[in-house]
Amino acid sequence: MTVTVQSRFRGPTTSGNGGYVAGVLAARLGAGPVTVTLRTPPPLETPLSVRSSLDGGLELADGDMLVAVAGASGSEGDLVAVPPVPVAEVAEISARYPGFSAHPFPECFVCGPARSPGDGLRLFPGRVGDGRTACLWSVGDDVAGAPEFVWAALDCPGGWSAPIEGRPMVLGRITAHVSDVPAAGESCLVMGGFVGTEGRKTWTDSTLYGADGRVLGRARSTWIAIP
Repeated sequence: MTVTVQSRFRGPTTSGNGGYVAGVLAARLGAGPVTVTLRTPPPLETPLSVRSSLDGGLELADGDMLVAVAGASGSEGDLVAVPPVPVAEVAEISARYPGFSAHPFPECFVCGPARSPGDGLRLFPGRVGDGRTACLWSVGDDVAGAPEFVWAALDCPGGWSAPIEGRPMVLGRITAHVSDVPAAGESCLVMGGFVGTEGRKTWTDSTLYGADGRVLGRARSTWIAIP
């Protein structure tokens, strides 16, 4: 089996968005929390092989190079839900998105301000001021109903809870559980939360809420600072 990460789904200009790629791999493991570790930037427009690993998980590989590994991970209760802000406050919070003025990856499929409506997800997580971020996701027809886009939406809003504009980071590992998928046209609330930093690593939480307040997905991510 092979998968190809289309250029549309890039994070940095030359590699795939980490959350999206993790979701593509995790979806092939079925229900339950899954941990995906990214070993190298996922290449674009390149057939990547998906193969079983010895521990019952999956591997994503570019020839002999291991791109990512995925495996089942504990229970849903191990993932913390980031408390939501009132939806009425989100527009003002999102208007303060730091990525509007300084963004290490402005073409990112999830949070890049250079992406046009209908092309990128255009999630603009502004900081609440207490370690949380908040933004809305207006779900397009072409990304509704697919769990990999829930994984993508759980990616960047967590990262922006840290000062990523001055200290660029990429996703190294994400553990997520997708309990439902949004419908086309649904307006979803995405919350990120800062957990901590040590050396080059930063940990964040994120939660996706449906328009009716139901939890669609939760994640804990490990980010790696890059030069």
